[in-house]
Amino acid sequence: MQFPKGFQAAAIAAGIKPSGKTDLSCVVSDSDCAWAFAGTRSTTAAACVTRNREVYASGGPVRALVVNAGNANAATGKRGASDNADIADALGSVLNVDQDAILTASTGIIGHLLPMDRVLSGVEHLPEDLSPEADPFAAAIMTTDLVPKTASVTLSTGARIVGTAKGSGMIHPDMATMFAFAFTDAQVDQAALRAAFGAIVNRTFNAVTVDGDTSTNDMALVLANGQAGAVDSAEFLAALEGVMRDLARQIAADGEGATKLLTVRVSGAATEAEALAAARTCCVSPLLKSALHGNDPNWGRVIMAVGRSGAGVNIEKMTVSVQGTPVFAGRPLPYDAATVSASMKAEEVVFEVNLGVGSAVGEAWGCDLSAEYVSINAEYTT
Repeated sequence: MQFPKGFQAAAIAAGIKPSGKTDLSCVVSDSDCAWAFAGTRSTTAAACVTRNREVYASGGPVRALVVNAGNANAATGKRGASDNADIADALGSVLNVDQDAILTASTGIIGHLLPMDRVLSGVEHLPEDLSPEADPFAAAIMTTDLVPKTASVTLSTGARIVGTAKGSGMIHPDMATMFAFAFTDAQVDQAALRAAFGAIVNRTFNAVTVDGDTSTNDMALVLANGQAGAVDSAEFLAALEGVMRDLARQIAADGEGATKLLTVRVSGAATEAEALAAARTCCVSPLLKSALHGNDPNWGRVIMAVGRSGAGVNIEKMTVSVQGTPVFAGRPLPYDAATVSASMKAEEVVFEVNLGVGSAVGEAWGCDLSAEYVSINAEYTT
């Protein structure tokens, strides 16, 4: 997959990951970009999130994003903040742009200082390998992911949006999740983009969960360099949301230890926020995730999760279905448990819930909970 017009990327193995895999990458635009950003609301946010938020507040354009994997540079104090700024300054010097036009992102183990000699040497050489190919960048930002994640769409004008993301564990966002980066050559108004971005993030990346843990480094952003010309705003925002929704589903499907994707669709809610809360609470429930892994149509766990989500419910009008089979409608319904269980042996399992109190809808995505998840995280640093 290639990036939109005017964007190029590079990825190298700088020696941050012990595996020797690519771990330092960048995406560069040859012209200024309008942009929107969302960063974790964690009170222990990493240096990259803190700095990007400060750059965002300045309102200026950006030209590039530099990402390291294998080290989160979180809980590293003033030294970590200084190292993060030095990375931006180094790439800015090579590209001959101000460091405030460079965004940074780090992912990996928390509490370790970056090997700055290797990082800065790598940054110096990154622009030598720039190309329009997106796949090497998508692979270089991975940590425990099993597969790279990309999505794209072409608008009616020919403008394109290409998205990349990483994330497999520590996924339960409080604004965005993991890393999610979108790049477009559409010409869009920055103020309008920023005004819409929060709601798009809320319906996509804030609606995905793997394990209930919110990262110190979560961020989502979109860069628009305008080189393909003006586009219809409504079409563009719908397309951007589609790309982000696609990436969010890919993250859930690639959750650590996951064997299947969980989709929960909620309707009949009083508000969209309550619909999303009910759906996401279902997706993060260890009990429901375990039942999913065992192909057990235990719909009582859906009732339980919805009940603790804070969403308003009229249980006499509430309905639940599993893989299209109604199992509850104000009361338990007769169904063939063996047949429904067999239908759950699929790559995606869908629960549909109507709360019976309104007309708002929401959807969230998660995955099953397997013994492999415990194994991966029991041995993560050792």
